[in-house]
Amino acid sequence: MDIAALAIPDVKILRPKKFGDHRGFFSETYSKRAFEAAGLLLEFVQDNQSLSADSGTVRGLHYQLPPFAQDKLLRVVRGAVFDVAVDIRQDSPTFGQHVSAIISAADWNQILIPVGFAHGFCTLEPDTEVIYKVTNFYSPEHDRGILWNDPALGIEWPVAPGAARLSDKDLKNPRLAEATELF
Repeated sequence: MDIAALAIPDVKILRPKKFGDHRGFFSETYSKRAFEAAGLLLEFVQDNQSLSADSGTVRGLHYQLPPFAQDKLLRVVRGAVFDVAVDIRQDSPTFGQHVSAIISAADWNQILIPVGFAHGFCTLEPDTEVIYKVTNFYSPEHDRGILWNDPALGIEWPVAPGAARLSDKDLKNPRLAEATELF
């Protein structure tokens, strides 16, 4: 598995090896041994899957507070997403900054978003299917969010605000400056 850091080095892009022949392909998409060899000591406890019927669907920016904070390992099994991680660690030199990457089934890449980051994505193709592993269980009481298009974040989303498809919950998220519970 190839692992590379993004501009905020705690966020990583992973590319599992893919072996193909006339029958199709095989890929080991997660290996605890490979993660540990790379210094990534994570224990995933839950897998989640989402299907977004329309391109321009935005999910996020989400995070969970301790003691239910989550690291996430996300991959796309159909379609593509513009994926974003925003540093919300108040003592971090990159607080309020973000990194983004295109994660797609065609590129066979993954993104690792650590605890302390708000995470979201925008689908780039219809019928995009995402699978992600998390290191803690979902806890509605600890679930928080940041407004996806907060101008202070400077995220260049690939969809206009009026065209984005969001949940009612995500439309009500506060801007980063208004969020009272961060890391």
